[in-house]
Amino acid sequence: MLREYVDNGAMPGLISLVSRGDETRIEVHGRTEYDGPELQRNSLFRISSLTKPIVAAATMLLVDELRLSMDAPVADVLPELAHPVVLRDPDGPIDDTVPAERPITVRDLLTFRLGLGESDNPALRQREAELEVHTFGPPVPRTPLEPDEWIKRLATLPLQYQPGERWLYSTGSHVLGVLLPRVTGQPLEEFLRERIFEPLGMHDTGFTAVDPARLTTAYVGDDVLDPAAESQWLTPPSFPDASGGLISTIDDYHAFTRMLLTGDLLSPAAVAEMTSDQLTPKQRAAAADFLGPDTGWGYGMSVGGGRYGWAGGLGSLWSTTPADGTISILLTPRALWTWPEELFAEAGAPAW
Repeated sequence: MLREYVDNGAMPGLISLVSRGDETRIEVHGRTEYDGPELQRNSLFRISSLTKPIVAAATMLLVDELRLSMDAPVADVLPELAHPVVLRDPDGPIDDTVPAERPITVRDLLTFRLGLGESDNPALRQREAELEVHTFGPPVPRTPLEPDEWIKRLATLPLQYQPGERWLYSTGSHVLGVLLPRVTGQPLEEFLRERIFEPLGMHDTGFTAVDPARLTTAYVGDDVLDPAAESQWLTPPSFPDASGGLISTIDDYHAFTRMLLTGDLLSPAAVAEMTSDQLTPKQRAAAADFLGPDTGWGYGMSVGGGRYGWAGGLGSLWSTTPADGTISILLTPRALWTWPEELFAEAGAPAW
């Protein structure tokens, strides 16, 4: 059924994987771009928001090692966030603020409850754009800022909600992209490579394409968003995007998702927290339009219906059913919001 979407031109190509236990089935169909070379099992995809679970796992490594405390103020490492202010009215003017009732914590970043995220407040979104700390939408183009300058500017924004009050997508992962290098004393990609990618054999995963010849072209519908030959992923970023900046392959991402089942890198407690719903019923209801009905949030991933996983806006889906160990991954070069609706059901996707 998946091949039909290549044959009818809806997708230039796609790779699907389903595994359970020691059995893995992979299908490779189509091309790296329309009229381009044939897609290969080791072709490189922009996994966008499937970056978030990897960064969450890296954070939990530091928690396991007692180098981070979940409920300690992030201001201990990020002094720029020591004195946050909050909008008096979440939909009101951004200069009408009150002090935050408590500090922002590591847990707030992982659960996306720091009080700032993808916002429907037009004034807040405009200020983000003016400061070039844009944290919503596709990770194209990259921010020109270095991490220290990015967090300095972000800290001038008011929070839309009090820390811990509301789930708001994405910004927590961006902030982790500054926090982790400060804790470890290593660039983010170096830390991820040393502690996650190399131990798991994820040799093709990173913030820069390891082999430009294997990179797919990214599409929004039929329009090219990021051509393989001129991709921004051919050069290292000034600020690695911990929310959506990684390149990977189907086998590399499978290795990461299997780790969450086997616990090879993380403690059982860390994996359990990551893959359990952390939201209150009120928070879950408020996030339903984004996450889907009866779906909550763990750390870097959604949780609900007996499954956990997430989606990458530039064309990827992942779902794990822990009860029987089934993992499903689908990678495409076409932006998720331009997929044919029936593809989500045929790919075995949860509500989101």
